[in-house]
Amino acid sequence: NLYGRLEDQATLKRALDDLRQDMQTLRSALSPADQRLLDEHEQRVREMEQELAAAKQELGHAVPTLEQGVREENDNMPKISKMQIDLLVNGFAADFARVATLQFTNSVGQARMRWLGIDDKHHTLSHASDNDDAAQDKLTRINTWYCEQLAYLARKLADTPEPDGSGQSLLDNTLIVWTNELGQGNSHTLNNIPFVLVGGADGFTMGRSLKLPNVPHNRLLMAIAHAFGHRIDTFGNPDLCGGGALSLA
Repeated sequence: NLYGRLEDQATLKRALDDLRQDMQTLRSALSPADQRLLDEHEQRVREMEQELAAAKQELGHAVPTLEQGVREENDNMPKISKMQIDLLVNGFAADFARVATLQFTNSVGQARMRWLGIDDKHHTLSHASDNDDAAQDKLTRINTWYCEQLAYLARKLADTPEPDGSGQSLLDNTLIVWTNELGQGNSHTLNNIPFVLVGGADGFTMGRSLKLPNVPHNRLLMAIAHAFGHRIDTFGNPDLCGGGALSLA
């Protein structure tokens, strides 16, 4: 009801006011790197206050509902992508989480990337022939957009200092793994699955393009586990782990 919403907003505003006072008191005792993290948290507080102010203007109106079909058509994907990435990085900076998964659609996602001028469904396009130049151009533009989301994530991590005062960034101590479940959509092949690694992890030399024909990706996943201190002997089907973890130093 209207009274309940007003009461909840007033309670949240008091909590935000108390949090702002605590942050101001804490600021003088922090290192420059920690002060930068505090600035980011203050920005989140300001955004919440702005949302409260906007909500106060809208009291008495119907609760907004999610537009029907938004999951399939998903014109909001660019906005949702940025929000999810910002939340992910903030969670890492505050040490709320140390592992995260970012998935945009399900494996048969039929999103239409209309913000790229593409009205075709993504999954349908992925089954087009290699000789269909128009479809391949659209797929390239879609993958470029996904790459831009990866770049945004990497920049956010690189611009966020580690809170331990080491002078490193979150990206220095985070390994981003960008991949797909298939090597090629129109044939559903499991060969030549692309993996892009970005960031910092023990045992990996970055800035290279490697081709590893007929090497099961189980061995790459073992190497990633080893980089983070998990000395496992197999990952998934043990028959595909012959040779042990990949050496990518």
